[in-house]
Amino acid sequence: MALVTAFRRLAQYSRRSVAVLSSPAVWHSNPRSFTSGIQPLRADNKVTVHFVNRDGEKVTVKGSPGDSLLDVVINEDLDFDGFGACEGTLACSTCHLIFDEDIYKQLGPITDEEMDMLDLAYGLTDTSRLGCQICLTKSLEGMVARVPESVADIRQSKDGSA
Repeated sequence: MALVTAFRRLAQYSRRSVAVLSSPAVWHSNPRSFTSGIQPLRADNKVTVHFVNRDGEKVTVKGSPGDSLLDVVINEDLDFDGFGACEGTLACSTCHLIFDEDIYKQLGPITDEEMDMLDLAYGLTDTSRLGCQICLTKSLEGMVARVPESVADIRQSKDGSA
């Protein structure tokens, strides 16, 4: 199941890369140039995300369009205990996040595999999703994602210690 998800992500990435690189607008005017002319990511290409941590603290970060919310947490080195234990392979529910209804409706369809993993999540709500399955788009600018109070992480003992 995780392997299928990885292949799907690779296929999506490959299609995006080919589409971008094959666009005549990205090549320099010099046909002999070996550079693609793709501009580096600028701050205005970033998407602002507000995470509300388990203790109620609001953490605001920026991520690149196409990054998953799990990628943002990892790239920004956010300290959400136990978050992303399976590293985005859709084999756990530790990246469980809760969204407001209006944002939840913008997140796109949910797969059967994600639903199966969400069934294992603590504090499941009608607007719960897995952060590894939510990719940023400009339309999600300013979104709020709440981290549930507890996490289903088998790496922790029954008393909550690691």
